Amino acid sequence: MALSAQAAIVITGTRVIYPEQSREVNVRLANIEAAPVLVQSWIDDGDSDANPDQIKVPFVLTPPVFRVEPKKGQTLRIMYTGTNLPTDRESVFWLNVQEIPPQPTNAEDTNLLQLAFRTRIKLFFRPAALQDGPSGELLKWKVVHDGKGQSVLRVDNPSPYYVSFSRVALKAGDKEIQFDPSMVAPFGHVSFTQQPGTRSTLARGAISYKLLNDYGAEVAGSATAE
Repeated sequence: MALSAQAAIVITGTRVIYPEQSREVNVRLANIEAAPVLVQSWIDDGDSDANPDQIKVPFVLTPPVFRVEPKKGQTLRIMYTGTNLPTDRESVFWLNVQEIPPQPTNAEDTNLLQLAFRTRIKLFFRPAALQDGPSGELLKWKVVHDGKGQSVLRVDNPSPYYVSFSRVALKAGDKEIQFDPSMVAPFGHVSFTQQPGTRSTLARGAISYKLLNDYGAEVAGSATAE
């Protein structure tokens, strides 16, 4: 028997941008179901398995636990504490919103399968000196060897912004090779792996990609791999 379930709590947006000069940033949630939902929220620095009570991040998030009535909403307030973060590049954290399953009310309910849905989206802290957003214009693409006899597609990001991809493909001749999308850190690089089932030899060619802007919208771009 197939089971179908979905999260009751929906976050407005797929990422949060926190400008350093802001006193706070608000994130809106909505309960799309016909029953009330108890919710826990927290911010982590990249470890998805970390205990929320033991995480140290430079933000205060309120409320940490709350109830959302059916078809109603809730606003989360994120406040930067002023703890030192790099001023020449973005920093990334993660906003977590988890539904807390209700306690069983009778003996029969103890046999029910309860799912604790958690939504996790990126939170980018943007220093005051950075006035723009992620762009593909400065990216440098290369086909390189990984030391294991395999060729991989590498992208270097000389910008101070995180760049998140939703699609990356390399076309050489009449063949297009697609890669698992990833995120590249400011002044960093990442090597893309080919999608499962494909192990083609890579050669220099035309790159097509889609990156995500501050609003989570896809922005198409193209380049040439050296």
